[in-house]
Amino acid sequence: MPFLEIRSLHKSYGQVPVLKGIDLTVEQHQVICLIGASGCGKSTLLRCVNALEPINSGEIRLDGEVVSGEGTDVNRLRRDVGIVFQAFNLFPHMTVLDNITLAPRRVRGLDRSEAERRGRELLARVGLDGKASSYPDGLSGGQQQRVAIVRALAMNPRVLLLDEITSALDPELVAEVLDIVRELAAEGLTMLLATHEMSFAREVAHQVCFLHDGVILEQGPPEQIFGAPTQERTRAFLRRIIEAGRL
Repeated sequence: MPFLEIRSLHKSYGQVPVLKGIDLTVEQHQVICLIGASGCGKSTLLRCVNALEPINSGEIRLDGEVVSGEGTDVNRLRRDVGIVFQAFNLFPHMTVLDNITLAPRRVRGLDRSEAERRGRELLARVGLDGKASSYPDGLSGGQQQRVAIVRALAMNPRVLLLDEITSALDPELVAEVLDIVRELAAEGLTMLLATHEMSFAREVAHQVCFLHDGVILEQGPPEQIFGAPTQERTRAFLRRIIEAGRL
């Protein structure tokens, strides 16, 4: 049984279809990278998995249990499926530690001391142990994104969704964020990530999915997708990436 299974997922905004029948299975401990041009549906797919967007039809299952459609326990789902956004989305009026501990206390019911202990451990892990009392506007973009990752990890998710987490960063800050994702991948955390970092996808992914016009046009291991893609649209996309010096 697949750990995360997406079946015939359709999503429209009004009369505009965005996802046109997505089928995807993710095994436990796998890293799946979603690639494709802006507007192809990568971010929408992640938001549907986390129930931030309602789906029009289809089904999403986590460990055999349906987690989409009417009657979904959204709080329970988000305990299991964390998400990190490209824009950080930290609460500016709260300290770093308060940002990290809010959901574990409110949703998981941890007491403050346990939540803060866990939060400080995670901050130390990503090199931010001295920033617990800082506010987001006092941090660099790379530091804010590391805090956002820690905030997701503090819920001890079974699946982590990463939505273009380096796209808002200056180039010199990208590496420090990707290093954390590499560590999480090495530890076996199940991840589904949308990325424009092709070299990174080639390095860490078990499977790469090329999305085009709301469907997964091609899927395979990195060496096949990047080395010998079968679809002309995939080849054209990768040619543009190579010309831009990003692969």
